[in-house]
Amino acid sequence: MENQPLAGRTIAVPETREIDVFAAMLERRGARVVRCPMVAIRDAPDPAPVLKWVRELVQGSFDDLILLTGEGLRRILSCIEHHEPALKDPFVAALGQLRKITRGPKPARVLRELGMRPEIAAERPTTDGIIASLKPLDLKGRRFGVQLYGTEPNLPLVNFLQEAGAKVSTVAPYVYADAAEDAAVLALLKRIEAREVDAIAFTSTPQIERVFAVAPASTVISALEKTVVAAVGPVVAGTLAKHGIQARVMPEESFFLKPLTSVLEDALGAKPR
Repeated sequence: MENQPLAGRTIAVPETREIDVFAAMLERRGARVVRCPMVAIRDAPDPAPVLKWVRELVQGSFDDLILLTGEGLRRILSCIEHHEPALKDPFVAALGQLRKITRGPKPARVLRELGMRPEIAAERPTTDGIIASLKPLDLKGRRFGVQLYGTEPNLPLVNFLQEAGAKVSTVAPYVYADAAEDAAVLALLKRIEAREVDAIAFTSTPQIERVFAVAPASTVISALEKTVVAAVGPVVAGTLAKHGIQARVMPEESFFLKPLTSVLEDALGAKPR
């Protein structure tokens, strides 16, 4: 291990779907990898309620579907693909038969990717906008599926539908990062400030936005100035620059994890013993 190119180096890796692959690449080169939860949105911790709701939709239990976020529909599809892929085609087919109501452009965009469009698009991308779009309609006896944002129960919308005589079944396909995860980001910044981390490798713009959302900009900038900041490509480097951070390491042509690992190896080399 001592002869490995990144032996003695500590590299922080913000969370990504490919974190295990990236961490393994660095560890094979001798680096110590510090993983940090920088994903602000996560799949629902228990897929069972999501899949139960999906089965209700497939079985024809709903007349209408309200999509509050594009992220929500993507997470529902991801949950199906990961836990019960045989449900995907029946789900998409059943989705096409429903009256779909969208709160804004993002859920409509995901529907378009599936070859569909909303039958009702709220003029204002808010809960009040949805309510205003539905108020003129006869909702008595209608069966609504409602995709929530986070775990927020959206009682104003649910209460409106129930008072109008509709039945409501909600699903929460994702959750937001909690306080413990915020604390982990702050702890990493302290380690970087103390010069205990040789580099941090950003692989997506949400990771950057997340760290600046958790801590004051001055705190983040002060810490990152004391380490090697790496970006997987120009889009990520550009987001760093917008926040006043210069990426010191970035692949020149191929913007993937393996080239990023290689340029980190070139930039850091083996740490003197």
